[in-house]
Amino acid sequence: MNLESDVRDLWQRYDDGDVDAESATGDELDTLDAFLDALEAGEVRAAEKTGSDVTSWEANEWVKRGILLNFGLRETLAREYGDVRYHDVLPLRDTEDLGDRGTRNTPDGTAIRRGAYLGSDCIMMSPSFVNVGAHVGDGTLVDSCDTVGSCAQIGANVKLGANTLIGGVLEPVEDAPVVVEDGAALGAGCRVTSGFVVGENSIVGENTLLTPRIPVYDLVDEEIYYGHLPANRRAFTRFVESSLGDHDLFAGGAYKPAVVALDIEDDTLDATRREEALRE
Repeated sequence: MNLESDVRDLWQRYDDGDVDAESATGDELDTLDAFLDALEAGEVRAAEKTGSDVTSWEANEWVKRGILLNFGLRETLAREYGDVRYHDVLPLRDTEDLGDRGTRNTPDGTAIRRGAYLGSDCIMMSPSFVNVGAHVGDGTLVDSCDTVGSCAQIGANVKLGANTLIGGVLEPVEDAPVVVEDGAALGAGCRVTSGFVVGENSIVGENTLLTPRIPVYDLVDEEIYYGHLPANRRAFTRFVESSLGDHDLFAGGAYKPAVVALDIEDDTLDATRREEALRE
């Protein structure tokens, strides 16, 4: 049997109640260890792109179930990270392989959980955290105070500005996680959540919130998108009029956040044209 079939079989027995953390055998825990090793080697991923479009990312359900099995079939143990004593079902990832590939994790606060992949020539600045199932591509910078959530897929040569949050999507298993494609750059304080996809080579202004609930006004395609930012865009937050309009409790109407997206090489749209496009 291969790793996928082993994980699927173990999940079925766990889901049926035939195995739990108290009854898990050494062979079953060995399967989980082999699965985490495959994640760390980049041999399996929680999501993959099935086409050329930014919306073509799909979750690998069996991989996400494998991660969930590590929580369901392992006991919480006391562990140590430097001088810090903590309790978890998973230890932090061994980092001995990173140096051979030119990847750096600076001291005093970089934490990589077991089951996370970091490519070659990456930089993790302290303090920062990469969670189980995350995949960070070659040459990517994870800056200070950044969090890369469980199963997030970060491409190659991505720049995550300081204090950026990349959300995790572990459940439901059929939902694709947050994706930041190759060459994208996110300014300080950005947040990307709930399976949002940032297209390749896009530049996102600082403190921008990207989530499927907030519309992206794409002035290149002249479309409103939800859940993704197309490739090769410059994006930033603006506020548009809310459907609440005027209300007795406050004067001047109500506004809600939106994201404006321009062609990455287009500097011709002035502020007036942007506001007109949003109002339309």
